Amino acid sequence: MEMERLARLWQDVLDEGQNALAFFYQPSQLAQVAAVIVCYILAFLADRATRKPIEDQARKIKGAPGVLRIVVAVRRRMRLVFFVLFLFLTTLLDVSAGGPRSQIVTIVFNLALALLVISVASRLVRNRLLSRSITWIAWGTAALSILGLLQPLTRVLDSAAIFVGENRISALVFIKTILVLAITLWVASLVGRYLDGRVQRSEELTPTLRVLIGKFLKIGLILLSLAISLAAVGVDLTALTVLSGAIGVGLGFGLQKVVSNFISGIIILLDRSIKPGDTISLDNTFGWIRELRARFVSVVTRDGKEYLIPNEDFITNKVINWSFSNDLVRVDVEFGVSYNSDPHQVIEIAKEAALTVDRVVAHRGVVCWMTAFGSSSIDFIIRFWIKDAPAGIVNVKGQVLIALWDAFKEAGINIPFPHREIIMRTPVDLGVSDADLELLRRSRREPEDGSSGQ
Repeated sequence: MEMERLARLWQDVLDEGQNALAFFYQPSQLAQVAAVIVCYILAFLADRATRKPIEDQARKIKGAPGVLRIVVAVRRRMRLVFFVLFLFLTTLLDVSAGGPRSQIVTIVFNLALALLVISVASRLVRNRLLSRSITWIAWGTAALSILGLLQPLTRVLDSAAIFVGENRISALVFIKTILVLAITLWVASLVGRYLDGRVQRSEELTPTLRVLIGKFLKIGLILLSLAISLAAVGVDLTALTVLSGAIGVGLGFGLQKVVSNFISGIIILLDRSIKPGDTISLDNTFGWIRELRARFVSVVTRDGKEYLIPNEDFITNKVINWSFSNDLVRVDVEFGVSYNSDPHQVIEIAKEAALTVDRVVAHRGVVCWMTAFGSSSIDFIIRFWIKDAPAGIVNVKGQVLIALWDAFKEAGINIPFPHREIIMRTPVDLGVSDADLELLRRSRREPEDGSSGQ
């Protein structure tokens, strides 16, 4: 029974199409088609003649990107603008002549005007694919309405339905749901970005609170748009309780990590352990936090790599936040000098050398301690503070070591390298000459002044 009704509706659509084709066989209708073609040719010529002057005027627009965007959108459709204008003039001439109204010219004029308005308005959407989709879907609906085919097509789509339990789901309801859902999600995304931008510019809120409020706003608007779109098409929201239970089971089995990272992200935002701009170390990753997301944290290292670290890692692993409570960070540098050096002199020279480095914070002071009598050197450690850890730790250590090298070289203090002595318990023929052996003996009889070379 349902199939017979669908067949009858489809036959009605075909009959309407045949009547429309028969409409064009009349001489008066052919004259209207010729008028439409002439209007298009005139629009093409007018577009070619005005293209350069309009582009020259558009280039003079400065400091108004919104206006320039609309001007560019209209410029790209000037042929359509002229086409609509010439069709409008044709309808005015037709009315002023007192003859019967030209139906074909009127229909084409309405179609072209709808396409012009919709295509220019859709340019407000920056996504090109989404903009084109909106243009053709909206214009297709308007064209069906202008041609009087929207109602028959609606009846056909409403007849094509299936039953899920007691619920009847037709093709018309499905299409409406998709369209309403897409529109509401798009509006929610625009409103969410606008509100998030206002929150991020608020100086009264902390960085982590800005991120937290922005995420809750976006998620809340998306959920609200889903509820509104489903209610708009007549879906009973109480029936979603079964679906929510199924989603809960899916979360328990397949989406554990996703939910864990999401909850971890909320915890991070609430306890403010890390925030955008902080310098952190996690395992072998050292860098600063660029952004906090619902699932991960974006960390940019000094070599330009951007690591997307799951939020759960910041909860379960040990994280070094170099700028958690303040920007000051203490850095340790170890070094050694020869045994013929005066340790007191070495300590003073090392302090003065470290203070010559620009990034060392002078008011926090520099300390230097002797730590051990090494196998070939007296070992020291120098400790100093910096306040710009995001600029790097290894590079400031290198600058301090270079300063120590220059200062020790000027003071005549040697920096040794390890020596190893090998004793052969059995005679070994080295295959060397007597002159080489004598040279080796002399080197071993050199005055033992405590230095081991440079």
